[in-house]
Amino acid sequence: MEAKIGKFFDSVGTFFGGGDHIPWCDRDTISGLEREVAEAASGASDEAKNESIMRLSWALVHSKQQEDVQRGIAMLEASLANSSSPLQKREKLYLLAVGYYRSGQYERSRQLAEQCLEIAPGWRQALTLKKAVEDRITKDGVIGIGITATAVGLIAGGIAAALARKK
Repeated sequence: MEAKIGKFFDSVGTFFGGGDHIPWCDRDTISGLEREVAEAASGASDEAKNESIMRLSWALVHSKQQEDVQRGIAMLEASLANSSSPLQKREKLYLLAVGYYRSGQYERSRQLAEQCLEIAPGWRQALTLKKAVEDRITKDGVIGIGITATAVGLIAGGIAAALARKK
């Protein structure tokens, strides 16, 4: 019985907490990667610069800080046109999808995840992200319906109370 109650509360917590499996990145990691990009800018090969920028972009879109996520999105969008291979384009599209997911732009995130899947149809990361996005859209819809139903109930109760007072 206690196990069932525990599972119930876990599922409710997951429902309201998000429950996705996308990793987070801390500020210390981002700072280290920013130093790496600065060092690569002074004398490293173009390939090394691009790799360090990709690592920083990954860290930024996985940050809990919205300003970091927005910086990551901007970096990735600026570099998307310079993608030399389908693999690079897939990686950047995926990271953009993560960034838009983290910033609450779920429709855009889903579109980008679908573009990843056009390039690599069985790519598990993109499939997982697309499912997380769709779950989040569904959850937000359920919460919206609940809020609307509550508002309608309160209005109807207020009208009923006002009518009862008049009689």
